[in-house]
Amino acid sequence: MSIDFTKRRVGAAVPLGALRGKDSIGVGEYPDLAEFAGLCARAGVTLIQLLPVNDTGYESSPYSSISAFALNPLYIKIGAIPEAAGFRAEIDGLGKHFEKYKRFDYYEITEAKIGLLRAIFDANEEAITQSAAPQGTLGKWIECNGWIKGYAVYRRLKDANGQKCWKDWKEAALDGGGIEKIWVDPALRADHLFWVWLQVIACGQFAEAAKAVADAGILLEGDIPILMNEDSADVWEHPEIFNRDLSAGAPPDMYSPDGQNWGFPTYNWENQEKDGYVWWKKRLETASKYYNAYRIDHVLGFFRIWASSCADLGAKLGRFIPFIPIETADLTKLGFDEGRIRWLSRPHIRTGEVWDAVGGSRNEAERVFATALDRIGGEELWLFKDKIHGERDIAALNLSSRARDYLARAWADRLFLEYHRGEFFPTWKCRETRAWASLSEDEKAGLEALLREKDKRSQRLWEEEGRKLLQTLTGSTKMLPCAEDLGAVPDCVPKTLAALNILGLRVVRWTRKWEQEGQPYIPLEDYPELSVCTPAVHDSSTLREWWDTEADQNAFAAFIGAPSLHRVYNPGTARAVLRKIAGAASRFRVFQIQDLLHLSSRWYARDPSTERINIPGTYSAFNWTWRLPANIASLATDDEFINGVRELADIQPAGKRQV
Repeated sequence: MSIDFTKRRVGAAVPLGALRGKDSIGVGEYPDLAEFAGLCARAGVTLIQLLPVNDTGYESSPYSSISAFALNPLYIKIGAIPEAAGFRAEIDGLGKHFEKYKRFDYYEITEAKIGLLRAIFDANEEAITQSAAPQGTLGKWIECNGWIKGYAVYRRLKDANGQKCWKDWKEAALDGGGIEKIWVDPALRADHLFWVWLQVIACGQFAEAAKAVADAGILLEGDIPILMNEDSADVWEHPEIFNRDLSAGAPPDMYSPDGQNWGFPTYNWENQEKDGYVWWKKRLETASKYYNAYRIDHVLGFFRIWASSCADLGAKLGRFIPFIPIETADLTKLGFDEGRIRWLSRPHIRTGEVWDAVGGSRNEAERVFATALDRIGGEELWLFKDKIHGERDIAALNLSSRARDYLARAWADRLFLEYHRGEFFPTWKCRETRAWASLSEDEKAGLEALLREKDKRSQRLWEEEGRKLLQTLTGSTKMLPCAEDLGAVPDCVPKTLAALNILGLRVVRWTRKWEQEGQPYIPLEDYPELSVCTPAVHDSSTLREWWDTEADQNAFAAFIGAPSLHRVYNPGTARAVLRKIAGAASRFRVFQIQDLLHLSSRWYARDPSTERINIPGTYSAFNWTWRLPANIASLATDDEFINGVRELADIQPAGKRQV
């Protein structure tokens, strides 16, 4: 069936695990998506946006997948498996136990469902094993999914090693043909086939649910995280396509003064280009079995990525890759000799500062000098020892916490980061360093001109890189690409996205003229048609919590033309705000399901903070475990909710006449 990607749509964003379907075991399951599509169709919603559903093992974050291809077994509906016919009591028991949870316990449910699935497999092992013969159902599936052997071997080894990262396995290193040698071991065959069997079930259930969504006239949008967890089957099996000595993240900002170090390796694009980006193309091809459209997470990473050394904990000393480097010859031309280049690129620590940092303790100061620093000749200046490569080495020193904290701060005090011999990158806070303060005005002016020139050349490089990668990858499937292009976006990004017909993202609360006084909101009618408009995302507060605790209510009420808007969020407030946003000029207007539910008074949590999905920068059982406040069938009985959403779907773009 042909899909009209140019059609104006109102969408609902929901994590699959949040759904409460018929007979689900405490967490949303693949078939529940079909039931949810029926609810959306009644309400006029023609787009459903999911968070990633790839296997994340025992990690709740959907952006921390252990496979680019495998689906999460957590979402399997066990009762729908033919082999589970004799396990009705166990299935009902799990459902009764977990259904009482307001937020699902990711680890506990995963462990319980995997345990029950293994029992079902064991009871049917002979038949399943026979099906794995070349002409059997499983055998043919294995033949058509080349990634499955590596994934199955990885999952078995991860179990055998107590869920440790593969770098800590005794079997971590793979020689030529290593996976195939392990795969064909008859003693391990059943354990490997268990993980294959789960994927056959998951893929079948998800494909059937996706078809039901399409049959309801709804576009299904998936989410493709740009990066892979280092502890994943893909990085373990294909180390040549990753840079494992680098960790991706984001530079420092007002919310993260140390930057963000995500702990995920960057891509070795040079190696991937040699085989035509086959891994990425297969990844998108697999996603296209289910989705009509996909959200490209952190699309900026295709243009340039902020990368830190794995020797560091934070990201203050990261750099953009790619970047036109500042070279030794550039600095020499400005009059800097070898000694002064060292002064610019390596932290220099004064003797007295160490004494001050340790409170004058002679013993502690001497330990700092002995374990961490080398003196420069007879000067009262010290450099870090060559054995110290980053913040992790400093944290491992047998020193007091105040000494380590001081050394960690000193480690970042450099104007340039020398990441390769003779190649330098300006640190994010280079103008706040000791070295910068020591320069003459003429030297500062010379360096500023040099930095501008390198940045200008790098901008052209980013545009070339982003265009090449996105054109190659998005052209490999018929799915509609939608980009998450938040953050400090270079000018080349929106230009490239528009040229390639990739929809950008506009989060209303952050779509403002930040450089102007008062930071006014950009009018919704000025949003580009080639965009997705939304009032909230999975990493933000809900619209209700934002309104109650974060927003400048007067400014926003004036922006939407409702100065008398109620100051306590209620269905009337929700209706006014959501209707205004639904009139944005963007092609897609996508709302978190929580924000849509607030159109009805029945679904308000006492504390709005409990309705959010994730709190960035935190790690807890709270994140990623939100559930609908009632099952889908109950939501379908709420006419106030259904009619309120349908009103949004019928709204035409602001400033345009209804045809």
